[in-house]
Amino acid sequence: MKSNVDTLTNLLPVGMRERADKALEAVDVLMQIRDPRVLRALAPAGVRGLVLHRGKQGVPTEMPASHSAYFDWTYPHDHSEMQALYERAKRGQWVSEQLPWNTSVDPLNPEVRLLPEKFFDYEPLQAMGIHLTAHEQMQFNHSLCAWTLSQFLHGEQGALFAAAQVTESVQFFDGKLYGATQVMDEGRHVEVFRKYLEEKLCRLYTINDNLFVIIDSLMTDPRWDMKFLGMQIMVEGLALGAFGTLYKGTQEPLLKNLLKMVILDEARHVHYGVLALKEHIAKELTQREKEEREDWAFEVALLMRNRFMAYEVYEEWFEGRMPRAAWRAYVTNVPGMREFREVMFSRLVPNLRDIGLMTPRILPRYEKAGLLQYFGGVAAPDLTGDQMLAELDRAS
Repeated sequence: MKSNVDTLTNLLPVGMRERADKALEAVDVLMQIRDPRVLRALAPAGVRGLVLHRGKQGVPTEMPASHSAYFDWTYPHDHSEMQALYERAKRGQWVSEQLPWNTSVDPLNPEVRLLPEKFFDYEPLQAMGIHLTAHEQMQFNHSLCAWTLSQFLHGEQGALFAAAQVTESVQFFDGKLYGATQVMDEGRHVEVFRKYLEEKLCRLYTINDNLFVIIDSLMTDPRWDMKFLGMQIMVEGLALGAFGTLYKGTQEPLLKNLLKMVILDEARHVHYGVLALKEHIAKELTQREKEEREDWAFEVALLMRNRFMAYEVYEEWFEGRMPRAAWRAYVTNVPGMREFREVMFSRLVPNLRDIGLMTPRILPRYEKAGLLQYFGGVAAPDLTGDQMLAELDRAS
């Protein structure tokens, strides 16, 4: 089925289509949001990211924060499960020097692929008259892996700052102690992804506009539970799906080891989000507030699924050789990206179910989107990082 963007651009003269596609797609992203409350929450960030491209200007980005810091001068032990998670997090701390950084990494070595050969399908490119040699295929493999890891790095910076905000604003004191460990985790993740990109792949891509929009909207939202929902459940769930797909498929031993350590941390982060939100959503929110968050989670999940199109790689490799619309169709259906979306939703949907944001009211929309199949999956409190890694190793 053609997107609204494709339908509109096809009405334009050929010379104008490429120039119009980018602008029309930005409008299409926002027009797909049906709930006006969700649109109000995301539209300002959407303009800054999709229209003004603030993440691509080469200068630091200022995002105004307006959340409340929640102090408790009695220092209670007020959440036993968070306290247990805090103890796990303390035992799970590691340092980047533990990784085998002396490993030689050759991104163009076909015997040790960054991304597996089955990740790609070159036949659609050939059908458009684009024939990549074996060497060019390895270069393309390098580019897409570097782009993916660059988005991981940018997302980890967003998670670092969001974790600091959440630690201030969360209303469980045991949650504040745990939150401090996540700040440390995210700082370490920024360190290792940056080092791998700079020293091993020698390439760093700018932040994807869609990821910028999500980070911007979460950093500027004053509601602590929306920060939790967006970062701990949605973005960290997205990250776990992506990390897991890459961990399972890569042949490069340093990258695999790095991802293993990060997955152990990220599993705790999602668990933290479920613990914090489950009771809050059940007891503290009005019905209207619950419905707003339920709609927000569904619509943002679809936007994340459909909108990470790696246009930065397209501009480097194929701009002028194929239309943006053709690239959009190609990258959406690359086998590795299809697998990533499947893994992502298998992690995300059970957590939304556990925190109470998959009521009978919203289920028909998940069913229509083909996502209800993940409803019975295992949620974060019952799936540790070790269990997740064992599952991925069995599937490798």
